Amino acid sequence: MNLSKSKIVAFIPSIDLLASKSFYEQKLGLSLRNADDFALEYDISGMKLRVTKVPEITPANYTVFGWEVKDIDTTVTHLLANGIQFVRYQELSQDELKICTFPGGSKVAWFKDPDGNTLSITQFAG
Repeated sequence: MNLSKSKIVAFIPSIDLLASKSFYEQKLGLSLRNADDFALEYDISGMKLRVTKVPEITPANYTVFGWEVKDIDTTVTHLLANGIQFVRYQELSQDELKICTFPGGSKVAWFKDPDGNTLSITQFAG
């Protein structure tokens, strides 16, 4: 059995599905496909994202989920207007929009969801 052709289901933990629902729908613009007491389910370009209810979270100190975008400056500006606050990392060189450009030319900006999960948007080089 080879999973390389199977569809992906991504999971993000949440202790407060109501706060997550507001964040993912109103701030990020995702469309809710299904919801119950256990999870919120979104479809993102054919991939399922399940924001899953958990009793407690210890947020990871790394990115748990991200999106590839064509124009990171426009996307960051739009998300800022929706109330998203981007993270500045002291160890990285980031511009005024808190976008980091890596040596190969890829650009990344990070933000957190209501549970402290680190999310990112990336504009890949080339």
